[in-house]
Amino acid sequence: MHPYNRLPSSGHSTPSPPPSPLRSPRLRHSRSKGARFTQAQQPGRTFPQRLAWLILSVLLRRQGIFLFAPLIYISGMLLYMGTVSFDVVPVIKHRPAPGSVYRSPQLLAKLRHEMDSDNTSTDAISTIWKHSYKGGQWKPCINNSSGGLPESNGYIYVEANGGLNQQRTSICNAVAVAGYLNATLVIPNFHFHSIWRDPSKFSEIYDEEYFIKTLENDVRIVNKIPEYIMERFDHNMTNVYNFRIKAWSSIQYYKDTVLPRLLEELVIRISPFANRLSFDAPPTVQRLRCLANYKALRFSNPILSLGEILVARMRERSASNGGKYISVHLRFEEDMVAFSCCIFDGGHKELEDMKAAREKGWKGKFTKPGRVIRPGAIRVNGKCPMTPLEVGLMLRGMGFDNNTFIYLASGKIYDAERNMAPLLEMFPNLLTKEMLASPEELSPFKNFSSRMAAIDYTVCLHSEVFVTTQGGNFPHFLMGHRRYLYGGHSKTIRPDKRKLALLFDNPTIGWKNFKRHMLNMRSHSDSKGFELKRPSDSIYTFPCPDCMCFTNKSNDTKSSLAP
Repeated sequence: MHPYNRLPSSGHSTPSPPPSPLRSPRLRHSRSKGARFTQAQQPGRTFPQRLAWLILSVLLRRQGIFLFAPLIYISGMLLYMGTVSFDVVPVIKHRPAPGSVYRSPQLLAKLRHEMDSDNTSTDAISTIWKHSYKGGQWKPCINNSSGGLPESNGYIYVEANGGLNQQRTSICNAVAVAGYLNATLVIPNFHFHSIWRDPSKFSEIYDEEYFIKTLENDVRIVNKIPEYIMERFDHNMTNVYNFRIKAWSSIQYYKDTVLPRLLEELVIRISPFANRLSFDAPPTVQRLRCLANYKALRFSNPILSLGEILVARMRERSASNGGKYISVHLRFEEDMVAFSCCIFDGGHKELEDMKAAREKGWKGKFTKPGRVIRPGAIRVNGKCPMTPLEVGLMLRGMGFDNNTFIYLASGKIYDAERNMAPLLEMFPNLLTKEMLASPEELSPFKNFSSRMAAIDYTVCLHSEVFVTTQGGNFPHFLMGHRRYLYGGHSKTIRPDKRKLALLFDNPTIGWKNFKRHMLNMRSHSDSKGFELKRPSDSIYTFPCPDCMCFTNKSNDTKSSLAP
């Protein structure tokens, strides 16, 4: 037998291996019989099983199809889960961020029982202000000049735009600029605005004669420009050169740019004039601002008289609290709610009302292409106006019980009947100027928003506690004026609205925890009552140390600066 050679040799064929032995016919018969028996024992396959077996067979024979396996798997999962179809973009639902949704009514309903049964509150209105300035106190120290004025360099005519207190800013800044440039100031003209719609003149809101008399040794002020000068301009103010001054310009800009033109023309016009002078200015300019705001500007006799009558009536009503009352500046008028772009609980009607109000007041400003409005983010950032309900809940949490007397300073509240109901339930002794004064007493002021605001300003100025719920010129001027009157302390509650947004949207918070947060907020307002002006701050909000002097109790010495 030749050995098996795996390498072919030349000229010889490779021998084949020996054939396998034949199987026994009996063995073949036995195996065939066993296979038939096994098939008979197995149950028949269902249609899905046969289909799966067929697909598997195809895959095994066509292995290239495995390249598409991931795509087939993902498609199968999407179809099985039923979340999307091939022609629809998947919708991902996000949970609203904490504080981004108005849920204050639900919170009040949850806390109402505990709030009404809470008897732990002390006399909050008499014990709220505990903080005093270190080592002394602040007192007004604005001095008028006693000498005469040099010859005038010309006349300055300004147009004061905005509401009551924005116009007040313009007046005080105009006094400062005219005094610094040794110019004669013409009584400012009030620009008619489409929002406030008040055609009142200077003398109808302020005591013009008192204003001129108080400033006579510091700034010349006249009612009108002399005729011989106006002849050059055909007696038309629009022909007078108008300076377009950038906001927050320095006083040096006025000296370098405005004064030369004033000396040349003898009269100039600045329109608009709101916020056209920097807060950071030398002491001579700041003194004139202080003098104008805290001494020279006094409301006209009709406004002042009615304001003082309402203060007396509030003190009489709150005699059980020692004549002390709270004043609240509530900004929940339709235009304010619309401008904020916040969403409350008024449903479809509210959305339509606000859309119409925005279009009426600002004509396309909120519908410009590309502008995105995020109501939730606005609320989280503390920019939404507080509702009457939220104000009431906050004050009850701060310890003011339902016997507290409140003066409400506001315009016409949006959907007043529905929105004011919760606040009136929590504080039944809430009063407004319409409740305190008769229709006859209010009739001379009824259709003039600035005059009505001046009445509110007077009553708020003399309250024991002032509560601001939204930013703006009204609370900022009031805080400064109250500091000037009350030894440097604003006696003002300024809520942390970002924190409030989170608390009002917390469904698990209890009354005790909520009240603890409110008392801490109240205490923080007390500690921040004394604040000194920084360079970028408004002197109309922070009169210390430019308009007030510090008195040291130990030696009774005065200084214009803090110790």
